[in-house]
Amino acid sequence: MDKPTGRTEKPVRQVEFETMLLGRHSHLFNPRTRSSGGRLDRSAYILLSRIQMDGPMSIGQLTEAFGLDASTLNRQTAAMLRGGLVERIPDPDGGMARKFRISAEGARQLDADRAEYILSLGKVMDTWSPEDVATFAGFLQRFNSDIERLEGHPWPRP
Repeated sequence: MDKPTGRTEKPVRQVEFETMLLGRHSHLFNPRTRSSGGRLDRSAYILLSRIQMDGPMSIGQLTEAFGLDASTLNRQTAAMLRGGLVERIPDPDGGMARKFRISAEGARQLDADRAEYILSLGKVMDTWSPEDVATFAGFLQRFNSDIERLEGHPWPRP
């Protein structure tokens, strides 16, 4: 049951239900394959997005950014290395740890997947006004920012 806050009771149950459905629907309009080749898996899409925004990152920096253990990130980055999505480089700032940089192929696949995802979202929101889309985006950003604040792992935003 939703906890009363002293103000009007919040419909948190409705948010839970809708976010559950959102997770389900995201798989329906984000198919696993594309005619021009495979698709990035979810972890590669997210890791590449972060590296693209922040620049080269070490396992330690990725651990801090995502709040995941190093063994998980070692597995994920090893798979991305094998797939040619990232490359290991010396730290451009002269540090000891090697860093992962998105490769040209990784950038190409990320850009292609992002464009396809944006196209799919555009189809879903085709009948929405630009103002409604902007309002929805604002609420999603607020929702995600509050999750990040509670977890202590903020995501950089353009």
